[in-house]
Amino acid sequence: MVRLDRITTRGGDRGETSLGDGTRVRKDALRIEAIGRVDEANAAIGLLRLVTAAGERGSDLAQADAMLDRIQHDLFDLGADLCMPVEPDEDPAQRLRIVPAQLERLEAEVAAMNADLPALKSFVLPGGSAASAWAHHARTVARAAERAVVALAGAEPVNADAVRYLNRLSDHLFVLGRWLNGRGASEVLWRPGTNR
Repeated sequence: MVRLDRITTRGGDRGETSLGDGTRVRKDALRIEAIGRVDEANAAIGLLRLVTAAGERGSDLAQADAMLDRIQHDLFDLGADLCMPVEPDEDPAQRLRIVPAQLERLEAEVAAMNADLPALKSFVLPGGSAASAWAHHARTVARAAERAVVALAGAEPVNADAVRYLNRLSDHLFVLGRWLNGRGASEVLWRPGTNR
């Protein structure tokens, strides 16, 4: 269990922070950038949940809020995964890592939402409803997190499911954005060359 008695420790005043294993690293290290981007994605989803939490029981908003609640917990798991460098001989049961079941849940949710949507015939602009706009914002923040984790994975070992999770999450948030626009009925489609 996590227990934080003090928030201000002054431990980072010289531009360093600690990983989960106690290793001190610079705050601009790739690993810290990746963890920070995942945290930003979680915060963006928190903003989206300000809208989805208002949904009545059984509504699309309420269903979305339940999915987003699970995702926010997953993103904390992902942060915990990233803060512990992968050891070549580690026992997977001894570390909190993103696991295939979490990806499979995202994939199942995407498939279920997508089954309710019309086929896309154009790119979708962020907007329509407030919930959809926030979902698209969260998607772009999740993509930035994915890029940061990919950069980290190019420099040192990372749990491959961590990268996969962020890729699936971006897909999830894209489909969720469409789904939150009246299951596609009120989404805003790109009209190429409109303002030429």
